[in-house]
Amino acid sequence: MSGDGILVLGGPEIEELLAGREEEIVSVVERAYVAHNEGKSSLPHSTFLRFPGNDLDRIIALPAFLGDGFDVAGLKWISSFPGNLKRGLARASAILILNECEGGRPQIVLESSIISARRTAASAASGARALLEGRSPEQTGLIGTGLINYEIARFLGVTCGAKRFQIFDLNAERAGRFAAVLRERLGAEVGIASETGEVLASCPLVSFATTAIRPHVSDLSACPPGAVVLHISLRDLTPEAILAGDNVVDDVDHVSRAQTSIHLAEQATGGRDFVRCTLADILSGKAPARKGDGSVAIFSPFGLGVLDVAVGKLVADAALATGRGTHVPSFFPSASGDLFT
Repeated sequence: MSGDGILVLGGPEIEELLAGREEEIVSVVERAYVAHNEGKSSLPHSTFLRFPGNDLDRIIALPAFLGDGFDVAGLKWISSFPGNLKRGLARASAILILNECEGGRPQIVLESSIISARRTAASAASGARALLEGRSPEQTGLIGTGLINYEIARFLGVTCGAKRFQIFDLNAERAGRFAAVLRERLGAEVGIASETGEVLASCPLVSFATTAIRPHVSDLSACPPGAVVLHISLRDLTPEAILAGDNVVDDVDHVSRAQTSIHLAEQATGGRDFVRCTLADILSGKAPARKGDGSVAIFSPFGLGVLDVAVGKLVADAALATGRGTHVPSFFPSASGDLFT
């Protein structure tokens, strides 16, 4: 893009541009993780906009720059309003703004709930593949039956061969609908559990993607030996459960805030030594995949803005190459350099 225009990409276009590219998205996410781990990024802390007297709803700003061949800067602005589900609306809505790095101008505005969900699923799939050390799970547990765990199920099917699922949701009707979707769209074999413990005991791989704001699982000892827990929603496990596990994160500093389970465990112990390494350390061979003591591996990814701009660039490049999107001309004010230079 050049000149005074800006390109806008909507959800249907992004769906089309990302269709069938799960492995490529995982590869982009892993490259972004490694580049960030090597200091080739700028990643301020996410900013949470909350509302007085309201613990559930929030809007989050995630700014990021990613170098190492990506050379992209941007901002994701994403809302999470769980009450939307009762109104027949999606819980999350988002936009992503990508800026060109030479002059800093915004170039592309993208609908970003799809990008956000798929970069999250790609992160989870990468963590699962690394921590399972290439094994395919006989059965995968999904706790929480929203869009994120649906995308995680899809990505796990592509990257880890996951075909059988045991699911649980506090809303039994919602769980039934979710099971039907997995069967119809993914051809999966799906069972519905009556409680979280049933899922933990029967699945070597479990993904938590809930709207929990306080920990509700204090013990992972029911998990099979060598189990992997993808702690995507970040606030499901008590500090005691965290401290008993083999903890891997995406970024230690970012995940140790905003009252995540990792943050609570840090507050309880006064340090972060219970976090063994980052996923990028494993991907780049700097750390082994597992601790080696048989403990449950817990992957707690905060969700880094570098992933959003990396996947956003993948979409933007594909859109520019195929002429997709709506070009808004003369978006910026007329140049005034002749008056003030």
